[in-house]
Amino acid sequence: MSEAPEALRVEVPAALGGVRLDRAVALLTGLSRSAVRALVEGGAVRLDGEVAARGSVVLEAGADLVIEGARPAVPVLEADPSVAFDVVASDADVVVVDKPWDLVVHPGAGQRAGTLASGILARFPDVGRLAEEGLCAPERPGIVHRLDRGTSGLLVVARTPRALASLGAQMAGHSAERRYVALVRGEVAEDRGVVDAPLGRSLRRPTQMAVSATGRPARTSYVVLRRYGDPDTTLLDLALDTGRTHQIRVHMAAIGHPVVGDERYGERGATGLARGRFFLHAYALAFDHPADGRRVSYRSALPEDLADFLKKRPALGS
Repeated sequence: MSEAPEALRVEVPAALGGVRLDRAVALLTGLSRSAVRALVEGGAVRLDGEVAARGSVVLEAGADLVIEGARPAVPVLEADPSVAFDVVASDADVVVVDKPWDLVVHPGAGQRAGTLASGILARFPDVGRLAEEGLCAPERPGIVHRLDRGTSGLLVVARTPRALASLGAQMAGHSAERRYVALVRGEVAEDRGVVDAPLGRSLRRPTQMAVSATGRPARTSYVVLRRYGDPDTTLLDLALDTGRTHQIRVHMAAIGHPVVGDERYGERGATGLARGRFFLHAYALAFDHPADGRRVSYRSALPEDLADFLKKRPALGS
C-alpha cells in the first residue's frame, strides 16, 4: 500500500538531533502539543519504520521520521530587512553575527516577527532553502544555537547543508568554543571554578530551567576577571562545556551568584541596566570551518551599555 499523501517523511536533520520527538514533530508540522500527543498515541508517528511508543524519546540525527496525517508546517518566517544586527564575517557556508540585546533569535510563542532569523533571511535569502529542504525547522533557517533576548554577542548561522550538519555536530559534541563575560552578584571567593550540575525544566515554573537530578548534564567553568564593591559584584569569564537552555544563568544562580539584571533567576530590584537586559555577553566564538576544517575564531567587544555600567563601579584591589 502506498503511503498516504498527507504523510510527512523526513530524515532527522542535525539541528533536531537530541530533541524530543514530540517537540520535533511540533516544529516540523506547526501542530499544537495536544495534536502532536494525539498523533503519537494514535500510532501515526514512526521512527526508522517502528511506531513511536512515546513523545519523550530523543531523536538521533539521520533517523527516518514519518508522520501520518500531517503536512509540513507552512513557513511563517518572513524576511525583515529592518532588523538591525552586525555581520562579523560571512562566506558561502556561514555567517557570524553580533546580536544586540533585546533581539529574539527566532520566532516563538512570545514573538513571531522582528527576530534575528527574519533579519538573516533578508540579508542572506539562501538560508531559506535549508528549511525548504526539510533540513531545519521553518522558523529557524540555519540557526544551530541561540542567545537569550537579554544576552548580546556572537552567534553563527549555517548557509548550506554541509555547514548545518557540521555546525550542528560541533554544537552537539561541544567542540565549538563559546565564551561569555558576566557580572554576577556577590563576591565569588575562588579565582576559578566549575559548576557541574544537570539542568531540566523546573517543576514549579515550566518556563524556567532548574538544577535537577533527572536533567541533562551541564557544565560551566569560570575564571574571575575582577571584583567590584558597592555593592559586591564579580566579573567572570565563563566557558560552556555544554550548551543547555539558560545554562550560565541557572548555574550562577545555583551557587548564589545570579547574573546582574536577571530577574528570572534571582536578581531583585533596580540594577541600572535597561529592563530585561542582564550583564551577559557572548564575546568569543570558535569552530572548525565546515568547508575545510580550519579552526576559525571571532571576538566581540563588550557593548557600550555594559562597559559604561562597569565604569561606575569601584574595582576592589585596584
